[in-house]
Formats: sequence, C-alpha cells, structure tokens
Amino acid sequence: MRRDGSSIPQFVQRIPADVRARAAGLRLAIPLGDETVRVAITEKTAAIRFSLKTSDKTEAKVRHVEAIAYLEQVFAALRANAPVSLTQRQATALAGEMYRSWADTERPVRSLSVSISDDGSEIDDENLEGEEAELAYEATIAMLDRAKGRDEAAALEPMFGAIIDRLLIARGIPSVDAQSRRLLLSAFWLALRDAIEVQRRAAGGDYRPDPKSDRFPDWNGPGEAAKPSSGATRGSAKVSLKGLLASWWKESKAAGLKERTYQGYKTTIGRLGTFLHHDDAARVTPTDIVAFKDFRLSSIDPRSKQPVSARTVKDSDLAALKSVFGWAVRNHKLPSNPAAGISIRLARRRKTRESGFRDEEVRALLSACVKLEKG
Repeated sequence: MRRDGSSIPQFVQRIPADVRARAAGLRLAIPLGDETVRVAITEKTAAIRFSLKTSDKTEAKVRHVEAIAYLEQVFAALRANAPVSLTQRQATALAGEMYRSWADTERPVRSLSVSISDDGSEIDDENLEGEEAELAYEATIAMLDRAKGRDEAAALEPMFGAIIDRLLIARGIPSVDAQSRRLLLSAFWLALRDAIEVQRRAAGGDYRPDPKSDRFPDWNGPGEAAKPSSGATRGSAKVSLKGLLASWWKESKAAGLKERTYQGYKTTIGRLGTFLHHDDAARVTPTDIVAFKDFRLSSIDPRSKQPVSARTVKDSDLAALKSVFGWAVRNHKLPSNPAAGISIRLARRRKTRESGFRDEEVRALLSACVKLEKG
C-alpha cells in the first residue's frame, strides 16, 4: 500500500490471530534488499508495517515477496511452539553463518562496536588503518574475553541473542531449551572471536586462509541425517543453480512477481554458472560471489561499450543472487546464503546546489512568462 503524499510503498501484513500472543516480544530482522528492517512486536501489534524504501515498482515487488516468505516462516515456527534441543554440531553450524560474514577480508577494515547488529555486520563506517586498526581489534578481543569470563549467558545474550533468534526462526525453530541456548551463545562467541582474528591479520596485510574456517559443519536441523561438512560436500546431492532459480520463480510468480524480474535474475544466474564453470549451487562460496562481483565490474556492457556500472552490479547482479540464495536458505535447500553481506558502497552524488529554484531564477522565469504573454 502507499501512504498519502509518498511515492514509497509500505509493507503491511496482519499477524495471524492464532500466533499473535506468541509473537509478542519478538524482534524480527526482515530482509529488505541489501539491508534488514527491524520490527519489534508487542502485545498491541496487530499488523507488521514498514517502508519498502524504494519507489521502483519491480524492486518493491521483489522486497514484498521476500518479506512475505520470511514472515510465513516465522508464523509457521510460532505455530510449532515447542522448545527444540540442539547438539554442539548444530550450534557450531549456525555460528558459522556469522563467522563467514565477519571473516570476509574483502570488506574494508572498520571500527568495531561492543554490540553486534542483528544481521551480524559491522556497526559503523569509519575506515581504520595501521596502528588504529590494531588497537580497535585488540580492544574488541579484550571485550569479548571479559564477557566470556563473567556470567556467560547474562553477558553474551545481549550481544548475540537477536541474531541467534533470527537464524533459528529462519530454520523453523521458534525456541530452544536452556542447554541449547548456552551452546549457541558459546559457539557464537568463539565464532566472532575467530573471525575478528582473521580481520586483524588482514589489517596487517596477512590474507592467508584461516584454517579454523573448516571447523564449521553444514547445518542439519533436528531430525535430519548429518551431512558431510562443507569441505566434503562435493559428493552430496546436487542443488543446481538453474533448478534453484526455477523453484524460486515458481513461488515468486505465484506471489505476483513480474516476468522481467525473472529474466534479469535468469541472466545473472547464467552468468554466475558460466563464470564458475559449474552449476552446483551447494559449491558456491562467499569468495566465489566476491570474485564474480569483481569480474562483473571489469566487464564491458555490450550496449554502451562502457564498463558495467557499480550500481548495475549492486542493484541487479548482487540483488538477484541474494534473493535466490536467500530463498534457498529459507526453504532448507542450502545451509547458508553465499551472497549475504556482500555489497558495493556507492559514492554519494555531490550536492552542488540546493533543491528547488533560487529567488533570481524564479524572477527570471516569471519575467520570461510575462514577456511571452505580452508578445
């Protein structure tokens, strides 16, 4: 729906009556393009509302479909309503998602905060280098060590609780028992500490692969048979890129997404498969996505004969990959989204003048109109 006087559509969805009481108190991180929108549900909340933050009709439709898919999983998880018991392996697998986001050395080195955002990404945008970066990482690691040394659950819950809840709900798990919660908090603490060490080394020019990254297994939900760890998935059942796109489109088409969006996504998925020389979605890694992003930025647009713009790569290629892989994770076809957290920081347009007309311009226009009328 649209609000009066605004060109930006708003998302509105009523909370089903059968889960409204259980939804109270939830803090949701709903996917919205490259970002997430955070919504707190209270006892008085009857519907979930937020801005789709785009006036582009096609992009708004994509964001609308993704939000609906996310919320349907949340509602289904709430209907189950039984605390689940997780193993150490499952807790470690879930923590691997945050590790992969924070250990990505392709991201600029940034200052770190003592709190963690819901999507596990950096908090502020200040670039750090040299000794300043080293001091920031040392302070953050010391903060994590102090938190672990105190009452663990009480200290770690404010830091990791929101992201743990979001990842659990995305897998259809509304809540876990007390022992599982402790396992998760400890696993996320260790994952973040390891990831920060990777970024710390990168800040000093050391980009060697982190041997600890292999310790995170694939996610297997309660009741599922254990699969090989991510380093040994080559022989497992193949999830093709083209098949993934077809499944995503079947659902998205039913939800009202336009054919032209599908065609754009199809082109991007095809390019990714050609670039990687395979069609196995389960083998795609964040490193692959970053390499594909760099490849696209160095490619020449056949129509304009100019390099592909950063905005095209961000709003078309990366948006398509995040949508399709994100859908695969929400529908338990892949353990993680390799495109999550990967983006391009676009330069802001320099404002050379104020908006609207200046007084002298208004006078000139009116004067010209008077002359035309007299003439």
